[in-house]
Parts: sequence; C-alpha cells; structure tokens
Amino acid sequence: MKTKLHELDHMIGNTPMIGVNYRYKGKEGTVYVKCEYYNFSGSIKDRMALYILKEAYKSGAIQPDSMIIEATSGNTGIAFSALGRMLGHKVCIIMPDWMSQERKTMIKNFGADIIPVSKEEGGFLGSIRMSEEMAAKNPKVFLPCQFSNHNNIKAHETTTGPEIMQQLKQRGLSPDAFVAGVGTGGTVMGVGKAMRAVDSRIKIHPLEPEESPTLTTGYKVGSHRIQGISDEFIPEIMNADRLDQVIQVSDGDSILMAQKLASSLGLAVGISSGANLIGAIKLQEKYGYDAVVATVFSDCNKKYLSTDLMKVEPVKAHYLSPDVELVHFVSFERAW
Repeated sequence: MKTKLHELDHMIGNTPMIGVNYRYKGKEGTVYVKCEYYNFSGSIKDRMALYILKEAYKSGAIQPDSMIIEATSGNTGIAFSALGRMLGHKVCIIMPDWMSQERKTMIKNFGADIIPVSKEEGGFLGSIRMSEEMAAKNPKVFLPCQFSNHNNIKAHETTTGPEIMQQLKQRGLSPDAFVAGVGTGGTVMGVGKAMRAVDSRIKIHPLEPEESPTLTTGYKVGSHRIQGISDEFIPEIMNADRLDQVIQVSDGDSILMAQKLASSLGLAVGISSGANLIGAIKLQEKYGYDAVVATVFSDCNKKYLSTDLMKVEPVKAHYLSPDVELVHFVSFERAW
C-alpha cells in the first residue's frame, strides 16, 4: 500500500501555474493561476483525497479491506473513486441528484457505486446523514468527511500553498492576495495558512455565488449554477473570521468567463474557474493592477458538457466578463 500511495505522489500536485494577461476598463493586468485539472482524476480535490487517505493509513483509520463512503457534489467523489479503486477499495459515493451527468458517469466508470439523493430526501445534508448511518452499521466503512476533516486544510497548507509561493518566487514575485471559491473551505483555508506563515499581510479571500451567499448570510439562501461551491451549509472546517472579505460573483458571469477562457486562450475549464478568475480581477481592481493576485482553476470543462456552460448565456448589465479581453497566458516552471 505504501508503494501505491508513493506512486500517487507523482500523479498529484506540482501542477502548472500560468499568468493570465487581460485588459479591463483600459487597464492591463495579470492573474496567477494554478491549473489543477492536471491532477490524477482531473481536479484539485485529488490533493485532499490523497492526503486524507495517507493520514488514515498512518493512523489505522482505514484498512486494506475498508470501503470508502463519501458525500460529495462531484469532484471529491471522482477523486475518491479513482484513488480508492487504484488502492483496491470498494467506493460508494452519495451525492445530490442534480449534479451534472458527467460527474455521475465518471464515478461509475471508476467502478464506484452512486446513491443519488433528491432535495426531498435532504439534498446535501441528507447525503451526509446517509453516509454516517451506513458507517454506523458497518465497521469496515471509512468516511473521509471532507467537510469536517482538518486534513483537508492540511493538504493545501502543505502542497498547494507552498507550490504557489515557490512558483511565484521563481519569477521574483510574492503574492498580495489569494482568492478561491468555497466548497469545503479546504483550499482557501489551507493556502491561506501557508501564505500567511510567510507573510501575515497577504489577503485571503473566500468566494461565493451572489445568487446564493451562504457565507455572507450564515445560512443557505437561493440557488446557483457553480457546481462544487456554496452548498447547503457552512462547512465545519471553514472559518471566515480568519479570512478577508467574501467576494461574490454571479453564476452567469462565471459561465461567460469560463466560455471566454476556452474560446480565447484554449483553457478548457469549469464554471468555478471562471468565477475564480473574475474574483481575482475584482481584487486587482481593489488592490491595484500591479498587485500579485493568485487563484486556482479547479477542474476542466469535461464535467460540464451537459450544463449551461455549453449553452448561450444571457449577458446582464452588472457582469464583468463581457468587458474583459483575455490577451494571452505565460507558463511558469513547476514548483519542484
């Protein structure tokens, strides 16, 4: 098992970074982005999944014959399905039934089982309850518990954050701010801890959909189309008091920006990546266009082929993306 985990170390993390150059309102700026769709199963969630599994093996919380059961909105389910099967585990994913068909198909393709949960059955919170009930009945079940497991944060504190710092350093840069959409909160909390350990002045901003401002209100409000962030509750590991101002981005604007990244620069990313880029541009407006602002492209567009990402999206007056010209991007050396 140690050998298999070691092999995964070479497949996850140390992802490429790019500088996306753009023009907006007569100004030129550059946002620095980690391209996380280069990970093993295609998303940033591979980092968290691998770290949680490694720590669980160290502590004995998981055994070679354990079954992995996780409640997830998609990318985490795909990650645990791929890693779990590679390690020889049976995997069962419990997820809300309104997630994209591509997510469900990929999980099944990895040989995992899926239990869909409708809004009437409790949606996301119902999925978590079901996983806990299944674990209570079967001592061989391992629950990663992504929303409450602090190893989620540790994964990004020890990998994603230091990689961003190192890749920027290689170009003589240091970050002024970091922004990322909040699903579990692991990315923004972990990267924030790593960055502020180097410089406490760095601003760390969580991002949420303006149509469903759960972080701002403290409870679930409205609905949105940015799959993977702003679920039905504020996760246990998310501590907004340790972070800076919440950035809000419209789901429609995020779709338009993701479409523009693909059609202008050939960067085939998901909707949350469009949201993150908009959030980063908003921060450069706030802190100045010479500010070094970093973010992540969490996954690619292949999981969204049946969603509104592939349809014509109406433009609204307050959207930012229609006025952004994406010029080109430059690639950075790997961190290590």
